This record gives sequence, structure tokens and C-alpha cells, in this order.
Amino acid sequence: MVEMVETAAILNQASERSLVILDEIGRGTATFDGLSIAWACLEHLHGTNRSRALFATHYHELNALTERLQHLSSHAMRVKEWEGEVVFLHEVVAGAADRSYGIHVARLAGLPGAVVSRAEEVLSTLEKDGHSGTVGRLVDDLPLFQSVLARPAAAEAAPGAVETALAALDPDALTPRQALEALYDLQARLQDEQG
Repeated sequence: MVEMVETAAILNQASERSLVILDEIGRGTATFDGLSIAWACLEHLHGTNRSRALFATHYHELNALTERLQHLSSHAMRVKEWEGEVVFLHEVVAGAADRSYGIHVARLAGLPGAVVSRAEEVLSTLEKDGHSGTVGRLVDDLPLFQSVLARPAAAEAAPGAVETALAALDPDALTPRQALEALYDLQARLQDEQG
């Protein structure tokens, strides 16, 4: 709402003497809503306000407007791929970005490897199928969580010595010293099971 109120103020007040700088309009809503809002704002700035503007967006679809809007030009930051990594060259060039580098940025930001790998799988599926019906299939197939879900099932099938000893403990009947000894005992049993 804050973003929309600020955008409304800009669109209602900007003139052809204004310099408008907008960053990621529509990012806080559903993808198609956000794209639609960004699209309409860009058209309004161009045709109605006639302002000079810098309009940063991740909606690559907006590049199609350069064919329709006479005074619109598209620019992107140069990026180079090298040995499976991306290098940001900190240079603005004319034209649209050749592709999105969101997953590379996620990796650089430190997202867990399993999350990045799953994001690559989802992206590949979405790009291949063109989004139609794909989301439902992806939700039904959550391999990211399969390994997490498999562990408790295996543990329930055959409880180990640690689980058995832990279940037999009555914490209310133990002195602090006995509780500490029980904890050390459980820790040793766990190390034996893992080692």
C-alpha cells in the first residue's frame, strides 16, 4: 500500500519537467498484478506525464513496450558468465538483459545449495512448459522436502537406542545431577549410532 500511495503521488504530480525514479513497481503483489501495474505506470509516465524517468524493473516483458512507445529506451547492466559464475561488470548498456540472473544472485547471497538447486529445477520446468498447468505439478512434486519427510518415517520404523532411552526418562523424577548424567549418556549413545 505504501508503494502504491507513493506511486500515485508521483503519477498525479509529475510533469514533463520532472525526473521520476521508480524501482521495482509492483514487486509486492502477485506476478501478473505487478507486471500489469508496472506496465500501466510506464505507459502513463510516457504518454500522460511525459516525464523523464528511470524505471528499474525485473519484468522483462516490459521491453516489448520499446516497440510501441517512441521515447522509451531499454537499458540493462552488463553481466558476464565465467566458469558457471556471473560477474557483474557495473556497466549500463543499451538493450534488454539477455536473461535473468536471479538464481545466480540467490547463490551469491548464500541461499542453501538445496534451495538453489530446486529453484533451477523449477525454473527449467516453468520455462519449458510456459507456466501452463506447471505450478500445480510442481506443488505435487516437492522433492526439496522429500528427504526431510523420509527421515522421520525411517526413524519411526525402527527407533534407535537414543530414542528408546529418551522415551524411558522421567525428567520430573531426576535430580539436576541425574539429568546431566542422562544427557551425557544420550549424547554418547547418539555419537555411537552416528559413528
